[in-house]
Amino acid sequence: MGFKILVTGAAGFIGFHLSERLCREGYQVTGLDNINDYYDINLKKARLSILEKLPEFRFEKTDLTDKPAIDRLFKKYQFDYVVNLAAQAGVRYSLQNPYAYIDSNIYGFLNILEACRYNPVKHLVFASSSSVYGANTKMPFSIHHNVDHPISLYAASKKANELMAHTYAGLYQLPATGLRFFTVYGPWGRPDMALFLFTKAIFEGKPIDVYNHGKMKRDFTYVDDIVEGMVRLIPKSPVPDPEWSGDQPDPSSSFAPYRIYNIGNNNPVELMKFIETIEKYAGKEAIKNYMEIQKGDVPATFADVDDLMKDVGFRPDTSIEKGIESFIGWYKEYYKIS
Repeated sequence: MGFKILVTGAAGFIGFHLSERLCREGYQVTGLDNINDYYDINLKKARLSILEKLPEFRFEKTDLTDKPAIDRLFKKYQFDYVVNLAAQAGVRYSLQNPYAYIDSNIYGFLNILEACRYNPVKHLVFASSSSVYGANTKMPFSIHHNVDHPISLYAASKKANELMAHTYAGLYQLPATGLRFFTVYGPWGRPDMALFLFTKAIFEGKPIDVYNHGKMKRDFTYVDDIVEGMVRLIPKSPVPDPEWSGDQPDPSSSFAPYRIYNIGNNNPVELMKFIETIEKYAGKEAIKNYMEIQKGDVPATFADVDDLMKDVGFRPDTSIEKGIESFIGWYKEYYKIS
C-alpha cells in the first residue's frame, strides 16, 4: 500500500493499537506523541518500544501545541492521511485542570487543521467522544441528533473539534471525519479508566469507588473493534452530501466533505455487571465504596452504529466477557501477577 500516515497520540492506548494495525496493513506510519505525565510514562514507553520494532513505524516526540514543529513534520513527510488521537483525555480531570484541554484539544487541534490546510491530505480522521451527547437522554445516541448540551469541558472541547473540522472542510475542502468513541477498553488500556482502576484495586485488596451506586450504564467498546472501524474508514474520504439541506440540517453530514460516526458496542452494560465480570476473571471480589454520581458524568451511553454498518459494513461486537478476560490476562502478564 505504502501510503504515508500520521497518527498523533501514538504512545497512547488507542494510538498504539491503531499504529500497530496500520503497519501490518502496509502503511508507512509516523507516530507523534509528547509522552506527557498525565499517567504512567513507563506504560507509554512500553507501548512505544513495541512499535519501534516495526520497520514501517517511525516516532517523532512532538507536542501538538508546538506549531513550528508540526509544520516541519508535515513538510518533511507529506502525509497522505492524518489520524488525530492526541488529546487531553478524561472527564473528571477536566474539572481540576481545564486549561490542559484548551491547550491540547483546541489549540493543538487547530495546528493539525492548519497543517492539513497547507499540506493537503486525502483525509483527516479525528477522535471525538460519546461525551458530546452530554445532557441528551434519547437512546441510542444517534449521529443525527443535535449535541449542543455538553456537561464537561472535555465534552465541549470534543464538540469544538467537530465544529472546527467542519469549518475547514467547508472553507478549504479538507475531507474530515470525526469518530465518537464509546468507553474504549482492552489490553494496554489507560490507568485512569474504570477497568484499569478496578482491576488494580482488586489485586491490591483496596476498595473501588462505585459511582451512582452502580446504576451507571456504559457502551463499553473493545479496542480491536475501535481499530477495525478506523482502518475501514481511513481510506473512505467523505464527499459532500447532495441530500443535505440547510432547512433541516443533519449534524452527521454536510454540504462539505465531512462526516461523523459513532463507534460503540451498541450494547450498554450496567456498571455492577461490569464489576462482576472483572471479579470473575480476576478471581477476587472487589471491596465496593458506593458513591453519588460525579459532576460531568452521564448516567448512560448507548451508540447507534447503523451508519457505520451501512457505510463500511462493520458493527463492533466483542463481548464484555471476552474483552475483560483479555485485559486481565494482559494486566497479570505486564505486572507479573501470578
